[in-house]
Amino acid sequence: MSPSRYTYLGPEGTFTEAALRTLPEAATRELIPMVSVPATLDAVRSGEAAAALVPIENSVEGGVTATLDELATGGPLMIYREVLLPITFALLVRPGVKLTDIKTVTGHPVAQPQVRKWLAKHLPHAVWESAASNADGARLVQEGRYDAAFAGEFAAATYGLEPLVSDIHDAQNAQTRFVLVGRPARPAARTGADKTSVVIWLGDDHPGALLELLQEYAARGVNMMRIESRPTGEGIGRYCFSVDCEGHITDRRVAEALMGLKRICPKVRFLGSYPRAGVDPSDVGELRHGTSDADFVVAAEWLARCQDGRA
Repeated sequence: MSPSRYTYLGPEGTFTEAALRTLPEAATRELIPMVSVPATLDAVRSGEAAAALVPIENSVEGGVTATLDELATGGPLMIYREVLLPITFALLVRPGVKLTDIKTVTGHPVAQPQVRKWLAKHLPHAVWESAASNADGARLVQEGRYDAAFAGEFAAATYGLEPLVSDIHDAQNAQTRFVLVGRPARPAARTGADKTSVVIWLGDDHPGALLELLQEYAARGVNMMRIESRPTGEGIGRYCFSVDCEGHITDRRVAEALMGLKRICPKVRFLGSYPRAGVDPSDVGELRHGTSDADFVVAAEWLARCQDGRA
């Protein structure tokens, strides 16, 4: 394995690269752009890279399905960190191009819903065609295949373009969440402001099947932060669920919830416990009564006394 090499969803100039460069260790790593999410993660699986950064969720469009599916069904990997990046777009053009000259625009498919209203107002007749990434769209504009691309303004210099319009976004405070992924190992110590991710498969389709999964979290006071269903590929109606919850796997409430899921589900894939981005442990409120580690210890001691006839 190359400990000095990190891969990311490329090419150069993507939001993923911008997110990766916010990590302190990125300054001492060789950063390698890859052509797709599977290729980015496969480099870690094969040992060509120590870690990879990929997008997993957008506040406007929701989950990034390529990442969710790779983490669920590809060779096992683990999330070690998350990065939140504010997302605004610039309309990048070749020097000299005016707004009235633009007949074709491009960008990543996830970008389109984030600029749709702006497009309808300012370029109502422009034809949109999707690119592999926003940076790849900028490259295609550089080559003359499109008139303009929606990308991060920081990509302009890389591709010899100019930002004709900056700070474009239909939704205020839009963010994309990225995850730093490595090979499976012991999770980092809990910080008090953590997140745990898993993928859960249903055993069979029956009334209340999803409710049974949810109750494993609810009964132990574990807050679910995200749940998304993804087809398993085994036929219509066969799904797995990608879930994020608050807490660390070493927290008793989380550990017992995961054990409960493992008892009732044919397969549970642990994707990692890691610090929540932008959340200071001192800002995390107190746990509800009955859900702290101390509460679980008291309950276990009471049960032991009952079993021993000492209650």
